[in-house]
Amino acid sequence: MMQVSPIPLERGKKMFEKGVAIVYVSGKAAETALKVRDALAKANIKTSVFAPKKYGREGTFAIRGDFRGFIREIFSRFDAIVAVMASGIIIRAVGPLLKSKFSDPAIVCVDVAGCFAVALVSGHYRGANHLARLIADGINATAVVTTASDALGKKSVEELARSLHCKIVNPESLKAVNAILVDGGEIALVFVGNCCKVPSRVFGYKVKTVKQLDQAAKFLKDFDGGVIVSRDPVETASFYKPVVVLKPKTVTVGVGARKDVGEEEVVRAVKLALKNVHVPLSAVEKMATVDVKKRSPGIINAAGRLGLELQFLSLESLRGFSHEDLSPDSEIVKKKIGVGGVCERAALLAVGGKARLILKKMKVNGVTVAVAEEE
Repeated sequence: MMQVSPIPLERGKKMFEKGVAIVYVSGKAAETALKVRDALAKANIKTSVFAPKKYGREGTFAIRGDFRGFIREIFSRFDAIVAVMASGIIIRAVGPLLKSKFSDPAIVCVDVAGCFAVALVSGHYRGANHLARLIADGINATAVVTTASDALGKKSVEELARSLHCKIVNPESLKAVNAILVDGGEIALVFVGNCCKVPSRVFGYKVKTVKQLDQAAKFLKDFDGGVIVSRDPVETASFYKPVVVLKPKTVTVGVGARKDVGEEEVVRAVKLALKNVHVPLSAVEKMATVDVKKRSPGIINAAGRLGLELQFLSLESLRGFSHEDLSPDSEIVKKKIGVGGVCERAALLAVGGKARLILKKMKVNGVTVAVAEEE
């Protein structure tokens, strides 16, 4: 029987890697704040709870100084802030700090009685909408999401980009295309070439696959706007209508394994890892491991069978690499090969730029696998 010991970054975990700050400022809010903490813990999301010292509970951190100064201090330290308080308090505190929905943390407000979880800021791209729903499910509250596409049951371009593991090339066009979507206009979702796995259907979009970019232009003539997914550069001015361009992110798989590992074991481990993070094999650019595995037929043959380029990284490069996503070192691995872990480091280094882990070290029958994605 296959033994699996994953440490997966599930959807919420991937979205909130730096953690979620839960903040409350009154004694009445303490119980609700701790319920939110427990709900997010069940979803495998790291949290830190903050409160004035006089209202603190076991495991909470004290808010020192004035409240606005405290919010300014934590604003960029966390991926999300959950404020258990009146909405006006947190709105006034974060207002002067807001810059962009692509960089601002998700802000969710929960009333002190725990009846509502309201997504206030960065609903789509940074996940406030998802977080509000997650909290509501966990504390038996009602999620309040006001973004128009969500209210209509349609997927915004930002959500589409995240689900396709793509980055948005021209974010200045988002507003126009999302407005067309909300107003009931016709939007084309066009995949150019073999750029990534194509969904059969996306509500609100007409999905089309073409081989060349000029074919995309012809198809778009009959639509009010479009979303083009392409690895190659796209000149949007030639379409004469609102178009958002998405470029697939670089996704890599890092692998470590025992000395006598077989090809089948590596293939199964990689496929299971990708399934856990909903990434199709076609979206993966390469597989990476340490150079001491250059004579491992199991890893070499598995890469060939999966159709992945295999990159060997030196022990020196792995040993000298540090990243906030890395799991604690394994003393056993460190004693054997001189570095405290292979798969996570290899996956991150193979991206070739700024990257993050979307799946931490996962153990499957003597094989360790991690998945990294370009930021």
